[in-house]
Amino acid sequence: MKYSFLTIISACAILAASCQSKSQTANSADQDSTVKTVEKANTPVDVSKIKVADAKTILARKQVPILCYHQVRNWKPTDGKVGKDYIVEIQNFKDQMKMLADSGYHTILPDQLYAYLNTGAALPSKPIMLTFDDTDMDQFTVVRPTLQKLGYKAVYFIMTVSIGRKGKFVDYMTKEQIKQLSDEGNVIGSHTYDHKNFKKYAGKDWEEQLDKPTKKLEEITGKKMTEFAYPFGLWNAEGIPELKKRGFRMAYQLSTKRDEKDPLFTIRRIIASGYWSPKTLSNSIKNSF
Repeated sequence: MKYSFLTIISACAILAASCQSKSQTANSADQDSTVKTVEKANTPVDVSKIKVADAKTILARKQVPILCYHQVRNWKPTDGKVGKDYIVEIQNFKDQMKMLADSGYHTILPDQLYAYLNTGAALPSKPIMLTFDDTDMDQFTVVRPTLQKLGYKAVYFIMTVSIGRKGKFVDYMTKEQIKQLSDEGNVIGSHTYDHKNFKKYAGKDWEEQLDKPTKKLEEITGKKMTEFAYPFGLWNAEGIPELKKRGFRMAYQLSTKRDEKDPLFTIRRIIASGYWSPKTLSNSIKNSF
């Protein structure tokens, strides 16, 4: 589903021109208002002095919709039925983002979510968080310009093994592109070294999958890594203390129930399916959160 934005006698022509002029003025004012709202929505938040609230308080707050995307490219004949769930075609993605903007959604970033969950800090109207996993090149070439046009910001969860690689089916972002995303006000988060199942970590896995990727991403961006996304969305309570020990502030799973003791480390996201139209996505957001 796509969204898209004659006179007979001279008197009608003059009237139409007059109406158009007024409409353009009104539209310009609306656009100015939208830009100001978006800028406000993306204003940095100081979270340095925020004290973590108890789990009950956090769980009682209304959940903010968080979308999880992977590849944004057109389907190929070699793409399987399951694979297409994780591949949103380019025009469909653009239409989905336009639907969000037209529906009044404002993107927020982790600092805003953290402040809201712990203190009840105000969020912009209809807040939503956009997240992108796995470092795919199309997140820079397609996603970035699409979001920029709307004044949207996002979180990019990087799998460090793939940085700068060219694959058989997909290419991956370079260090320079990741830094550029960060410098432009987006947030870079950790998605492990090579997507190994978090529930199976033992021994040196903590160093290989958490410590080394964290160090590399901090060297690239010049910023501390505070956000973590579980590979496959799978987590276990035993591993959460390891994330806390390493300075992670929040961790993101997929659509299962949040942990009653550590809701900040089991924040829910839903995968935006490649099969969904903008309308289906809109309904899924409302039904899931």
